Amino acid sequence: MEKIKVLLVEDDPNLGSLLKEYLEAKEYSTVLAINGKLGYDAFSKGKFNICILDVMMPLKDGFTLAKEIRAIDEQVPIVFLTAKSMKEDTIEGFNIGADDYITKPFSMEELLMRLKAILKRTGNDTIINSEQREFVFGNSTFDYMHQTIEIAGIQQKLTTKEAELLKLLCLNINQVLDRNIALKSIWHDDSYFNSRSMDVYITKLRKCLKNDSSVELLNVHGKGFKLLIK
Repeated sequence: MEKIKVLLVEDDPNLGSLLKEYLEAKEYSTVLAINGKLGYDAFSKGKFNICILDVMMPLKDGFTLAKEIRAIDEQVPIVFLTAKSMKEDTIEGFNIGADDYITKPFSMEELLMRLKAILKRTGNDTIINSEQREFVFGNSTFDYMHQTIEIAGIQQKLTTKEAELLKLLCLNINQVLDRNIALKSIWHDDSYFNSRSMDVYITKLRKCLKNDSSVELLNVHGKGFKLLIK
C-alpha cells in the first residue's frame, strides 16, 4: 500500500528536518524543500496529497508558492506554517485557498491531528487505497499498475505516459478530457512542447486501441479528447 505523500517547504533546517522525520515515522512519505523555489520544483515534478508551506521563506514566500501550486492543482490541500499571528496574514492565506493555518510554535501532535482532519475532509486519506487500478471498457482490459492493455487476448505494454493518459481517459469515459487538465496532471506544464508530446501519445494510444472496434479515441476540437464506447 502506498503512503500519503506530503510536500513540506520549510527554510528552517532544524524544524524542517524534525518535521520530516516525525511525519515519516508516522508513515507519511515526505519531501522536504528548503525554499519556495525548490518547493515549486518539487511540486511540479511530483504528485502530493497535501502541502505544508512556511509563509516566510527566501527566494519565494509561501503565499506566492501556494498561488503557483493552485494554478497547477486546485484541489490539493495546503497548510501554512508561520511565526506570525497577524489577522491580515491569516485572511490572505485563506483567500489563496489554504485549508489550515498553524502559528509557530506548535506541537507535532497538533500538526498531525490537523493533517488527518484535512485529509479525511478532502478524501485524500482514502484516495490512495481506493484508487482504481484496473479498467474494463469495450473489449479491453487496462491494468494501470502493470501498464498493460489486453484486447481479444492480446496484451500490449504501455509506457508510463501512455498509462497515465489512458487512466485519465478511463476516469472520464464518454466525457471530454480537457487537454489542459491532462497536461498539468501528467506533464505538470501546458507548454507548446508538452502539448505536442501529448498529441503523439494520443496517436500511440489510438493505435493500441484500433483492434477494439467497440471503442474510439476522439479528438474534440478546441477542448480535448474523449474515449467513446460505441
